[in-house]
Amino acid sequence: MLSEPRSGRLTAYGNALFAGLVSPDDAVLAIVGEDAVHRVEGLPGESGPVGLSLALGRLRTLGATGLRVALPQAGHPLGLSGPPEFNKRAIEAEEAVVCHGAALGLVPEVYEAGPAGDVHVEVVWHCLEVREAPPADVPSLGEAERELAEALREATEVLSRLDVAGSGPVAEAAVDAYRARAEQGRKVLAPGYPPRAVRVLELAQRVGLLVSLAYGNGHGGAVSASEMAARASALRPVERTARRAQVAAYNSAVEERERGGR
Repeated sequence: MLSEPRSGRLTAYGNALFAGLVSPDDAVLAIVGEDAVHRVEGLPGESGPVGLSLALGRLRTLGATGLRVALPQAGHPLGLSGPPEFNKRAIEAEEAVVCHGAALGLVPEVYEAGPAGDVHVEVVWHCLEVREAPPADVPSLGEAERELAEALREATEVLSRLDVAGSGPVAEAAVDAYRARAEQGRKVLAPGYPPRAVRVLELAQRVGLLVSLAYGNGHGGAVSASEMAARASALRPVERTARRAQVAAYNSAVEERERGGR
């Protein structure tokens, strides 16, 4: 969860583009990031894959007024609304983008190509029909912020109690390094997002980092299978809270627009 999901970038900068806050070229550059190229396949009216700029424009003509992100996992269809075919693909990818105003969704498929040491990444977004219904299990920004504050305390306590190596200086150093990278010009969200959404996303990424440290820093003091299972059980709800908060942050642009139009 430390790295920004591709569906998050597409959602954030797609929303900024739809709102007229960024140009198509700037939106595409931000969405592609360090990847080589992104294409969209299965778009209504197109016989083959098309570039992001054309795809985003076509989605608008099809009725899309905004984009929402989904970050589902098996047993937790976070941000999804169906149908089963779309949900299955999204859960396999653990991310997706759902259009607001058009019954369409996008699921990324990532390809790596090139020789060792010079590998480049290409992404194909598969466009599929979705069910127009409220997304599953997405909290408001306020709810997400409150849940995250508690989750951060719980994550720290769990790491310490289970004697995970990442609960002390290692975790602190990783968090500091993450903050330094964030301060070097990385935009957490696209223009047009409320400050609270930026704050929630940053905190969600920090909680996600602590969870990833817990899983990635060896066994710590948890040497038995039962202790490892206890660690996973304790951290699972914390990780779920962080994912829910990420979705709330990315989707806040659409939610704010909906509230303003009422």
